[in-house]
Amino acid sequence: MFTGIVAAVGTLLERSARGGDCRLRIAAETLDLSDVAIGDSIAVNGCCLTVVELEADGFSADVSNETLRCTTLGSLEPGLRVNLEKAMCLGDRLGGHLVSGHVDGIGALLRRESDGDSLRLSLRAPAELARYIARKGCICIDGASLTVNEVDGTDFGVNIIPHTRAETIIGQYREGQQVNLEVDLVARYIERLQQGGA
Repeated sequence: MFTGIVAAVGTLLERSARGGDCRLRIAAETLDLSDVAIGDSIAVNGCCLTVVELEADGFSADVSNETLRCTTLGSLEPGLRVNLEKAMCLGDRLGGHLVSGHVDGIGALLRRESDGDSLRLSLRAPAELARYIARKGCICIDGASLTVNEVDGTDFGVNIIPHTRAETIIGQYREGQQVNLEVDLVARYIERLQQGGA
C-alpha cells in the first residue's frame, strides 16, 4: 500500500526486453533506499513494482506484459522522469489516501491552465472508470494523491499546488499526455458490496 505522497522524482535509465516483459532500471536520485531490500515494493508513476536489483542510487524492477498493456510504463523511454514512492509501513502518516499501486486505466490530459500560483488540469478518464470519480473525492494520477475539483461525464479537474508541481512530474505534463489513473479504493469496494451475491 502507498499514500499517494510522491517521495522523489527519478529517471528511467534503461529498459531491456525480457521475453515480452521488460526490466526497468531507475535512478532513484533523492529517494532514500537505505531501508529497501530486494523484493520490496516501490511505486513508479503509481505502478507498484517489485525491486529485483539494488544499486547505491537506484533500483531495477521487472514489468509484466499485463502492466505494460494497462499502464503508461509501456511507453516510457530512457531519460524520462518518474514519480517514486516506497511502500508505506504500519504507523506511517497517511498524508494522501490509501493507494494500492494497481493502476485502473490510462487517462489523458485535455487542458492545463494557470490559476494564481496553482495549475489547473482537466483530464479524461476511460468511461468504465468515470463512475468512481466524484467531486471532492480522491484520485491517484501517476502515483500522486489528488482531490477531484469537478466532474463532467468522463472529464474531471484537479488543482496542482506549487509544491506538488515542483516535487512531482506533474508540472511537466503537456496537453494530450497519457497518465496512469487509480480510482479510490473505497469506491470500488462499496460498488462490489452493493452488487451482492457471490
